[in-house]
Amino acid sequence: MLLSALAFSLMVVGVKQVGDRIPLGEVVLARGLVSLALSLWMVRRLGVNPWGRRRGLLALRGLVGSAALFCVYAAVVHLPLAAATVLQYLYPTFTALLAWMLLGEPLGRRVLMAMGLGWLGVLLVARPAATAPLPPVWVLVAVAGAVLTALAYVSVRRLAESEHPAVIVLYFPLVTVPMSLPLVLLDPVLPTPMELLALVGVGVLTQVGQVGLTRALSALPAARATAISYVQVGLAGFWGWWIFGETIDLSTAAGALLILMATLISLSDRAGVSKRPEAPPETPVQ
Repeated sequence: MLLSALAFSLMVVGVKQVGDRIPLGEVVLARGLVSLALSLWMVRRLGVNPWGRRRGLLALRGLVGSAALFCVYAAVVHLPLAAATVLQYLYPTFTALLAWMLLGEPLGRRVLMAMGLGWLGVLLVARPAATAPLPPVWVLVAVAGAVLTALAYVSVRRLAESEHPAVIVLYFPLVTVPMSLPLVLLDPVLPTPMELLALVGVGVLTQVGQVGLTRALSALPAARATAISYVQVGLAGFWGWWIFGETIDLSTAAGALLILMATLISLSDRAGVSKRPEAPPETPVQ
């Protein structure tokens, strides 16, 4: 889990480093191409049908995940790394809410309390009353990324009843690549050798993070694994300070703590009431 958090934190560093000059669609396309190559190799190695059974829902899962990816990467480029990472960690609470709305899973009082804590954490991170608040547009984009990530998780949970995990993973880049390609063709930017290396690194680090996450969730309870994964916030803050000269103020730290509490509460509440099989432990956005 620590390896996964380290890989994901370095992945967002790569996104932020190239995001000022390379268009967002090009970053997403590069990530999708690397993921597509690795996913096709995995499906072929396992010998499973790559097209799956519920192709409409698989394509929808890829579309939602791709939209979430655009939001998350845009937030990383325009917000401090720690703040963008903290806001993304709202997704477990949104997942619980959407699972109640779309899958009929029970919604307990703990989840409602977690939602209140999570939104209070967002307000502390965004600092709307401060002299230098975060740009509200990009805060909303980051929150939208968390909502879309949650929706992707819910779709994965439904697909897990009939689809192989490798097929579910494959459909993400299958949609991401054609979705981002027109944006690249409209505004192509030739990356420098260092930028190209960073773009490839984004894709490779994403895969490393997903493998680490998968193995950790196969051995640890979800709540404990999520608590360990929150070290990514600290790592993002460190990289932001060391590489980009960013600072972490008390308000961001307090907001991060509240969102962590909301995450753990929502996971512990769902763990005891869920009647559906567990979804494949893969991260639909990162």
